Amino acid sequence: MTNRSAIWVLVLDDDPVMLEISRSMLSNLGFSDVTTCDSGRQALERLDGQGADPDLILLDLNMPGMDGVEFLRKLVDRHYAGGVILASGEDARILQSAETLVRAHGITALGHLQKPVQPDALAALIDKWRPGVRRAVRGAAKTYAAGELRRAIANRELVNAYQPKVAIATGNVVGVETLVRWRHPDDGLVFPDQFIGIAEEHGLIDYLTHVVIGDALAQARHWLEAGLALHIAVNVSMENLSSINFPDIVSKQAAAAGVPTTNVVLEVTESRLMPELVTALDVLTRLRMKRFRLSIDDFGTGHSSLAQLRDMPFDELKVDRGFVHGAANNEKKRAICDASLGLARQLGIAVVAEGVEDEDDWRFLRDRGCDFAQGYFIAKPMPGADVPAWIEGWAARVHNGV
Repeated sequence: MTNRSAIWVLVLDDDPVMLEISRSMLSNLGFSDVTTCDSGRQALERLDGQGADPDLILLDLNMPGMDGVEFLRKLVDRHYAGGVILASGEDARILQSAETLVRAHGITALGHLQKPVQPDALAALIDKWRPGVRRAVRGAAKTYAAGELRRAIANRELVNAYQPKVAIATGNVVGVETLVRWRHPDDGLVFPDQFIGIAEEHGLIDYLTHVVIGDALAQARHWLEAGLALHIAVNVSMENLSSINFPDIVSKQAAAAGVPTTNVVLEVTESRLMPELVTALDVLTRLRMKRFRLSIDDFGTGHSSLAQLRDMPFDELKVDRGFVHGAANNEKKRAICDASLGLARQLGIAVVAEGVEDEDDWRFLRDRGCDFAQGYFIAKPMPGADVPAWIEGWAARVHNGV
């Protein structure tokens, strides 16, 4: 870690005894530049006087006058770019909610501690902080006109990246998820959250989806010829499912590419299904009859998850990363993961955990008997040409215990 004596820490707590204890703990950990304040107002005045913000803030939640949540709002107004550790006598659920709020504000949350704060626990959280974690203030994302996107699709500026999906029990690579990007001639790589909405709004989504599927099927064919029979998943929009002809079109695409429909997974975001229930049910049923696999994506983030599982012919459920990463150490996430796994087992549906970011996530899912996983712990999205070499490297990791 960076030289601790060069790191400025602010401790904000209305209890003078806790301030002295915190100062002493930080001193023992090697922090010499420590500022203590007993109210949010005093802390803000001190920061204004300094003309700069601290690297780390140890923040009490429950204070009179200006509580910790209100102080967070002030940090947002200041575009605070350091790290925050929450400390409170409140219960773990409130602390977890507050930590989620910190991250929602775009501030680096290193974690939370229940009082009385223990030196080892404080040291462990502080060790997560790095100067590089500071976040620059981001302006509004650039918007694009429909005409630009139409030309981009026609000019083959959309490119696919592929993120591997593996069986947790064996480590075997079973498939990939296709993730489209726009290789913009001026702006570089543009991610789908900046152009999918435009495509849906301006009637371009069918055109875009069929280009993405066509390229993904061509890549799958290359892999088949190389001896890799990988399932290839492609995200489809609710707008795609409003077209009765969609199953026939994608069937023809698969046949033309020489890829079995059983190797193709169509992922539908669960929260967007309900508006066109009858048509969607018609289309999804026909897709299953044509032996495409169907996945309900981002499960748990919408408002009608159980109704979708009851009514729609899904054979795969993807648990959103917001419920997966950190579940090993989070009671609420753990409960949601367990409930999703139990429900899927009873319905005979396979489960894919998204957002597997570290070994703790992997071991948690393995111990729970989850079927499949994807996430940065396994691999980041990559060009199709890189997948065979990555598979060889992953096999070595599996051999060594991952």
